[in-house]
Amino acid sequence: MTEKVKSGPPERGQARTRLARRAVIEAAHSLFLDDGYATTTIAAISKRADVPEPTVYRLFSSKVGILKALLDVSIAGDDQLVTVRERPNVAALFDEHDSHKVLAGFAAVTTQINQRTNDLYSVLGRAADSDVEAAELFGTLRRQRDRGQEKIVQSLHRKQKLRAGLKARDAADLVHALMSPEVYRLLVTDRGWSAKRYQQWATQTLIQQLT
Repeated sequence: MTEKVKSGPPERGQARTRLARRAVIEAAHSLFLDDGYATTTIAAISKRADVPEPTVYRLFSSKVGILKALLDVSIAGDDQLVTVRERPNVAALFDEHDSHKVLAGFAAVTTQINQRTNDLYSVLGRAADSDVEAAELFGTLRRQRDRGQEKIVQSLHRKQKLRAGLKARDAADLVHALMSPEVYRLLVTDRGWSAKRYQQWATQTLIQQLT
């Protein structure tokens, strides 16, 4: 009678999977920035990460799947399974009644996200010009950003913190424009502003325009 070989604990397998995901994401990050999205192959990512190609496909399905995971990690700041809305620094904004503190916190969170995603967002924008899946991802991320921004505006509206006469929809339009990655890139990348200066400007401008 052949003795059954016991597999390792589930935690060990999960840890290996997480390490493999991190390795692939880090490899893709450097390759996408150095060589561009279009010319980077799954084989190149696999080699750089030292993760077998079949494993890469099992974990991410496709190259755009890797880019999505990379952006998700960059937006959140880590690979924990916690949404941005549930993060303590974001969740606290919805409990705050001082509108200036809400907008200062919102500007800080947005600045941090833009710092982490600025280069990758440019990679995605270029890829979206010629890749259908990348274009779909670009649209999905934009819609997610819009929904997150609208929640901040709706929270201020419910608390009657928007300035008199400013409709919630118009406030959302202002936030969409002012807090877009494109404006961050124009000021920080093109005009040489520091992230600190951008954050101060964003805070002051949001307060002036919304309250």
